[in-house]
Amino acid sequence: MNREYSEGKIREALKLSGGNATKARQQVIAWAFDDTKLMHELMAPHMTGIVAHAINHVMSMKDKPARPAVPQPVETTGNDPFGLEILKAIALGNPAQFGLESGNATSKKQEASQRHVDAIKQMVAKGKKSK
Repeated sequence: MNREYSEGKIREALKLSGGNATKARQQVIAWAFDDTKLMHELMAPHMTGIVAHAINHVMSMKDKPARPAVPQPVETTGNDPFGLEILKAIALGNPAQFGLESGNATSKKQEASQRHVDAIKQMVAKGKKSK
């Protein structure tokens, strides 16, 4: 197929955009919506792939409903204080921290027990023996 017309339009768009490929692409797309000859020359080499994609898309929708169900909003009675508690905690600057919700854990670092230190030293010693 002769693509002289579309190549000329692309050159024109590049000239108008000062060599900016993105702006030239946008210009060619805008022209193609109004110029069927340009659209045809641009699309013809890709038509098989476009149609194959469209067919696969429709075939994959065969088992799915035409439109997904729109979830209905959950009605609240105002008796659920959960959201209100979150807002209060954030507003007061005292949000719960993960793992510390019960209140009996502290965020202070604790020293490792001697048993823990001995276990680490034992692992290091075994690692040196295996080398």
